[in-house]
Amino acid sequence: MDPLSDVLSLLKPRSHMSAGFDAAGDWSIQFPDQQKSIKCGAVVSGACWLSVEGVADAVRLESGDCFLLPSGRPFRLASDMAVPPVDAVTVFSSARNGGIARHNGGGAFFLVSSRFALAGDHAGILLRMLPPIVLIRQEPDQAALRWSVERMMQELRDQQAGGFLVIQHLAHMMLVQALRAHLAGGSSGGVGWLFALSDRQMGAAISAMHEDPAQRWTLQQLAERAGMSRSTFALKFKATVGATPMEYLTRWRMLLAGDRLAHTGDPISVIALSLGYESESAFSTAFKRVMGRSPRQYGRDGSSVSAARDEARATRADRLEPVAD
Repeated sequence: MDPLSDVLSLLKPRSHMSAGFDAAGDWSIQFPDQQKSIKCGAVVSGACWLSVEGVADAVRLESGDCFLLPSGRPFRLASDMAVPPVDAVTVFSSARNGGIARHNGGGAFFLVSSRFALAGDHAGILLRMLPPIVLIRQEPDQAALRWSVERMMQELRDQQAGGFLVIQHLAHMMLVQALRAHLAGGSSGGVGWLFALSDRQMGAAISAMHEDPAQRWTLQQLAERAGMSRSTFALKFKATVGATPMEYLTRWRMLLAGDRLAHTGDPISVIALSLGYESESAFSTAFKRVMGRSPRQYGRDGSSVSAARDEARATRADRLEPVAD
């Protein structure tokens, strides 16, 4: 897989709920804090204002605009920011199992949106690399998203057999395409692995590490993959990614190891060998340095049990409670 697919697979984004919002007249809706989650939305028709806690200015969204809210912060959507907001739960309770929430009779504004929860302790590796609001406004990028958005709108309206599964897949397509668009057009100047993927040379080195994390990569080998001298590569990688190549490689190995400790019964010795460590003690030392606890502690305390608990809690919430999306 490519690095973006690798990371998203590791984070296991799960679409908690997808819904449509059909509104008319004056309205304003306040959405709550949603930690370790990404909100993805697209304006199908009409226009509105988007305000995110901690961001100074509200953003005007027009028909065709897509947005990501990676921070999980409280946010507000409104036809007019002067209108007092109502709680999202009161509006979206009718769409608790997916569907379309209508407000003031609908007909003037239509939005489709999904909320993704990210698994485990790794959510920060993606969320820290994104601004609080990611806007997709270029026509080519909107065109790439349009089919998914229009198809989701149709599924939400028709409520056909198998619709839940179709909507889940469409939501994931929207998320990936929005991240692609951000990489292609809006990521210059940032620091981190996600921004580095938009750089051909850095992307080649990161892809090499992801393709074979067990390889005993040297700085020279990675520089050759990037088509650069060793010294120039080292400086540019640190400036672009925010870590040295070897720090990045070790971090990626430990994230892979943490995922296997959480979701498989593989022995630590087997995991260590598969990631290029000949001794379990060397692997354990590196793991504790990066992850903050030993592999045995991680597998017992931080992982499969908490992940299963989070999944069960999310499932109960989706089934039993209105979801403010």
